[in-house]
Amino acid sequence: MRSERARAEEAMSPPEEPLSRQVQGFIVLLALLQALALWVVWVGADREWPLLGALGTRVCWYALVLAVPTAMALSVRRLDDARFWQNTALVALVFLALGAWAARSATGAPGLEASAVLMPFSISMAAALFVAGPFLQCRQAHGRWCAPYPELFAHAWQNLLTLLVAGVFTGICWAVLGLWAGLFALIGVEFFADLFTGTAFAYLATGLFAGLGVLVGRSQARPVQMMRRLLIAIFTGLFPLLAAIAVLFVLTLPFTGLEPLWSTRSAATVLMALLVAMVVFANAVYQDGDDPAPYPRPLRVLAAAGLVVLPVFAVLALVALGLRVGQYGWSVERIWAGIAAAILTVHAFGYAWAALDRRARWLARIESVNVTAALAGLLLVLLANSPALDPQRISASSQAQRLLDGRTSADDFDEVYLRYRSGRAGYKTLQELSKAPQVTSNAELADRIERSLLQTERYQPWDSDDQTKASAEDRASLQPGAIPVIGPEPEAGWWEALAARDLDAVGCGRAGSDCIAIVRDLDADGALDVLLCHLDVDHTVHCRVHARENGVWYDIAPVVMFDDGTRKLSDALRRGEVKLVPRRWPDLEVAGQRNAIEDPSSEPVEPATAINSVDRVDPADKVDPVDPVDPPEPAHPVDPLD
Repeated sequence: MRSERARAEEAMSPPEEPLSRQVQGFIVLLALLQALALWVVWVGADREWPLLGALGTRVCWYALVLAVPTAMALSVRRLDDARFWQNTALVALVFLALGAWAARSATGAPGLEASAVLMPFSISMAAALFVAGPFLQCRQAHGRWCAPYPELFAHAWQNLLTLLVAGVFTGICWAVLGLWAGLFALIGVEFFADLFTGTAFAYLATGLFAGLGVLVGRSQARPVQMMRRLLIAIFTGLFPLLAAIAVLFVLTLPFTGLEPLWSTRSAATVLMALLVAMVVFANAVYQDGDDPAPYPRPLRVLAAAGLVVLPVFAVLALVALGLRVGQYGWSVERIWAGIAAAILTVHAFGYAWAALDRRARWLARIESVNVTAALAGLLLVLLANSPALDPQRISASSQAQRLLDGRTSADDFDEVYLRYRSGRAGYKTLQELSKAPQVTSNAELADRIERSLLQTERYQPWDSDDQTKASAEDRASLQPGAIPVIGPEPEAGWWEALAARDLDAVGCGRAGSDCIAIVRDLDADGALDVLLCHLDVDHTVHCRVHARENGVWYDIAPVVMFDDGTRKLSDALRRGEVKLVPRRWPDLEVAGQRNAIEDPSSEPVEPATAINSVDRVDPADKVDPVDPVDPPEPAHPVDPLD
């Protein structure tokens, strides 16, 4: 009777049962059809076809095209296998349903940042497909979900290494094509360079290379197994060192306390990274459980000690996340961090339990822990990408409730996050919030929310590419008085030039824009200039300097200033608090070539003479982004990663 290890080796495409030519051709054809489908999506989006021109349709299409053929290529062994086609239908159904929900969440309001919804969806569903793959493959082989652990382990490594081989193979093929095109370009033949850089060729060639790479990974079992053994040997050698680092860190904590840990702003991220590394290395050491422990007793005790202290890291990561949520509420990023922390916590306590078990073979309980954590994590990811545990809805509700009950002040409330980065749910929540008594009674907050709802784009355009034509609506929105002016009225012709788009309006005049015009003599030439600033561009202020010469207004230069979320910069501009600071070092002109002396360490000097150049307003210091999952540093109620 064959051992479980023998059956596991058989599950990894053994030499004695190679893939048939029919299956090999099917894998390559599948990859080509996948590439063709992706190219059709690209063409449809570019040409705005009735169906593929809509984002929602494209999301569903991508979900199906990327997931289903990939799962089929990794698992197909016979084309007449009914369970293979049942698994394919199940994957297609799940990804189509969840893709439709993600598409709905990412659409439904103008200007929503679809990537804020679709990026977590893509990453989490790719991970879910990888975790579910071995279970589907075992069901395909045996007709039951409950498979021996060695087979699950073998399938997981085989899938991972096959994808790695496919990626490397695709890269090498493109490098060869690049050499081909470059070689012929040396003799003036550009045909191959033009061919290889064409969109249709790029999609189809990549699909062909990827299909051949998957075929290599699945048919060359012995080299793939050698790669696996090499990686496992590396992880096995480093695991005692990683365990020693974990134990040493825990032993040091009583002497340092937790305050230095929280002050790093990245505590939870680093702690969870350590947990991931320990889980990966421990699995590499244990493998499928058939081999004896690879270490002598002292190293085995050290490795076990490293696993025993893992719950400390899990608890610290959860506390760090909890403190951040208590300070600023839930955000989409923190919800996904919470899901990751929960899965790692199951691993941490389970591995500590396995390390303390002395009755069975060393770390034998890792098998049940891995299966439990995989299924629990798979369930959590599927729920988080469905209406049952929608991160956008939960985060939007959390932020709105904190404002209503006073835990978040009106000045700290981030309406931009709800408006653009929380999907449809955030937009609807902001609409409802605008009618709440706590908002309507605060004129400044109500105005901010109203302007945010009116805006159709998060980042208002400030370039001058679109200045050649001015619509009647543009002219009406930029009449005298439409923008508050600090100082005297601009000299004749400024309003007309602005409305006609002869001057860059930095998005002013659009629905929901919040602008200010500061009229001063910026270059000390005796004529008044205008500093036009758009104040509501998400932690930045975009300005243009306008100057008048010989009766004609000119667009001089852009000025971009960074805010830290406290709106101090915008408030100072509203008061007209602009200080002109001349350069300490003059420009140098040599042989007609002008060069500026850049000395960031030098202090500006007080002007001794009249200012003779346009000087930019000093930008506020740009604040480092705050980690979304770690305490404390109160700065802003919502701090998404942009």
